[in-house]
Amino acid sequence: MTPSEELDKLKNKRTELEEVSRSLEEKEKTLDERVKILEEKVAIKGLEDHNQTMQNAVNDLEAKISELEKRLTKAPQEPETFKPPEEPVQEEEEPALEVTETVQEEEPIEDGVTVTAIEEPEMSQQPVEETKKHEKKKRRLF
Repeated sequence: MTPSEELDKLKNKRTELEEVSRSLEEKEKTLDERVKILEEKVAIKGLEDHNQTMQNAVNDLEAKISELEKRLTKAPQEPETFKPPEEPVQEEEEPALEVTETVQEEEPIEDGVTVTAIEEPEMSQQPVEETKKHEKKKRRLF
């Protein structure tokens, strides 16, 4: 193969590689744009879900308010006895028992409190005596 043929072959190879590189760059740009679009869609979907949840909560509260206002306007006309909202009885009884038990346990403990005085002079004298002995030992070594 002559040098000019080899040079032409290498230039053709380079041109092909440059075209592949350009096409890959274009594909990368389109994929990046697609990723950004999908990320925005996901963010929008999350906000829509959050807004829907909040709207449901607001609707429930508005319905409760209107129901209570109706009760309030009917109250003077029709005397009703107060009916507390019905809640599961079993769940509330157990914690109530635990609270009373806890209170009963604490009362005997408060009656049995004792205070013991600690003699500080003995504690403060011991370290002084020990340090004196330690200093004498040091002096003996030197």
